[in-house]
Amino acid sequence: MIHFGTGAAGFFKELHAAGGDVMGVDWRVNIDQAWVDYQLPLGHPGQTSIRWRCLRLFNELKTKVHELLKRTGTRPGHIFNLGHGILPETPVENVKALVEMVREFKL
Repeated sequence: MIHFGTGAAGFFKELHAAGGDVMGVDWRVNIDQAWVDYQLPLGHPGQTSIRWRCLRLFNELKTKVHELLKRTGTRPGHIFNLGHGILPETPVENVKALVEMVREFKL
């Protein structure tokens, strides 16, 4: 079970206490800070999201992906998510590039 709530940063402790396997963190929350602030155990997986706008702007994409993965890369079970999904105007090439960036990323 994944607990995910857009704009739910103020309720992470309650969501974590309710159980579940993964805590979802939307793109407005710094994931490494969330682990510290909400005292999630090191082995507790997280799901992070990249803002959909980054998919439209290819020159920002790699930077944003690498920033996010550097902060989550040592955590087991991390799930990389597309924040709001894919909008119709998003270039398909950018989505394919994103998948490759995530797959090929090395710390």
